[in-house]
Amino acid sequence: MRSVLEYKGYHARIEFDSEELLLRGRIEGIKDFVNFESSDIHTIEEEFHSAVDEYLEFCKEIGKEPDKEYKGTFNIRISPELHKRLAIVAIKNGDTLNATVEKAIAQYVMS
Repeated sequence: MRSVLEYKGYHARIEFDSEELLLRGRIEGIKDFVNFESSDIHTIEEEFHSAVDEYLEFCKEIGKEPDKEYKGTFNIRISPELHKRLAIVAIKNGDTLNATVEKAIAQYVMS
C-alpha cells in the first residue's frame, strides 16, 4: 500500500481520518498550505493532482513563484555533547560543520 503520492515534483502523505471517514493529504515540504481530501480511495490521487494543479495556477495568477520542496535548509536540535563531537570531526577533516552533517546524513540515507 502506498501512502505517499508524487506529482509534478510535489509529494503528499495520505492519512485516514476515522472519525470523518475521509482520506486527507497535504503537500509536504513547502511553506504554503495546500491540502485535499476524498471519501473515495479511488479518487484521492486525482484530488492530489487537482490540488497541485490549482496551487500552480493560483501562483501563476498572482505572480508568485511556487514553493519548491525541501530547499536544503533546516534546523536541528542535538545534544551539546553530540554537537561538540561533530564539530571536532569537522575540524579534524578540514570541513565545515555543515559539510560534515551533510556527509553523515548522506551516508545514513544511502545505506
